[in-house]
Amino acid sequence: MIKKKKSRPAADVDSSSMADIAFLLLIFFLVTSTIASDKGLAVMLPPKVETTDVKIKERNIFNILVNSEDMILAENNPAEVGEIREQVKAFITNNGKDPKSSEEPNKAIISLKTDRGTSYEIYIALRNELSRAYTELRAAHLKMSVESYKALDPNNPAHKAMIKDAKDAYKNLVSDAEPSEAGK
Repeated sequence: MIKKKKSRPAADVDSSSMADIAFLLLIFFLVTSTIASDKGLAVMLPPKVETTDVKIKERNIFNILVNSEDMILAENNPAEVGEIREQVKAFITNNGKDPKSSEEPNKAIISLKTDRGTSYEIYIALRNELSRAYTELRAAHLKMSVESYKALDPNNPAHKAMIKDAKDAYKNLVSDAEPSEAGK
């Protein structure tokens, strides 16, 4: 005679442990996955100092204005992004020759003012041109190519001294003026 197996009721799985496992999996994936981070401009902000009114001669300020339609005025003259670098270099290296340009490189201030409607692309392109202008001036000061200047290792003491010399000769004096309302 064949014995029949007794049918047993299905075993219940404790559902409280499922919540624990789900929580552990969630934590695991949060820890192991990379979180996308926004990239921005790598600009070293100066330390906060007490503000004092400093008298700056108008001739030492190179004004760049960008309206909400991305039209550029450099010293009240229409300009294209590609023209800015040479204009800025000429302004900075004037050394007092032209009475409308800077007295010396370390007194030359570049003022960049945008409207709130200015595109981010134009702003970044202008900042890149200004950065390139200073890089080219520093490389020329050290009598080397831009590529050679960029290849200098800041961890090498000799290179560090050269970089400091170039940065002291041509300080990056770029002022981002407070944006105005679009169209004003």
